[in-house]
Amino acid sequence: MKEGPGIKNRLPAWMAKVEQLGLFPTPVWTFHLTTEARERISGELVPLLDRLRPAPAERATDRGWQSPQDLHRQQECATLIGCINESIASVLRYLKIGYDVFEITGCWANVNPPGAAHRSHSHPNNYLSGVYYLRVPAGADTINFHDPRVQTAIIRPPVTALTAANTDQVVVRVEPGSLLLFPAWLEHSVDANGSYSERISISFNMMFSAFAEQLGKPLW
Repeated sequence: MKEGPGIKNRLPAWMAKVEQLGLFPTPVWTFHLTTEARERISGELVPLLDRLRPAPAERATDRGWQSPQDLHRQQECATLIGCINESIASVLRYLKIGYDVFEITGCWANVNPPGAAHRSHSHPNNYLSGVYYLRVPAGADTINFHDPRVQTAIIRPPVTALTAANTDQVVVRVEPGSLLLFPAWLEHSVDANGSYSERISISFNMMFSAFAEQLGKPLW
């Protein structure tokens, strides 16, 4: 336990101390790749995505494009998948998970032109989800995570300032080479691309192999 922030300076005479518990945390991990790794991944994936996407004249300019969900099986994705697998393994060790045989159940590219957004969603039938940022222009460099505690919406009193203790959304800023991992059940969204160029990211899901073989297919 730790002392509650901002409370200890205003203790009444009768109070010895006050403590605050951080119950049921919702972790989000950000791994920052080196310049060398980032440039290698970009050199491998950008040509692949150019081949998979429709011709420029056929591309929609008002909505995003997603690739097939099997990029992890493409040779050009091997370097990124290696980084993803090592990141997942480190998270499972941190969480003290006793089952370490896992697999990527899906991996796909998201290309958002100016104005394109991605509504709030989660990834059922997976344990962890993640995203790697290939191209992130200024004005399109955030992802939103939404409070998973639905009961907190019952009462919404006014607040004097937004803090981690009273907000229902956390905005995480990212950059090229950022790799995020988070619980697959955590709702997240992407605001409209406010830049003049495309935002490109690679999303993926992970599940324990034995469960992936027996449970329902991932619902992305």
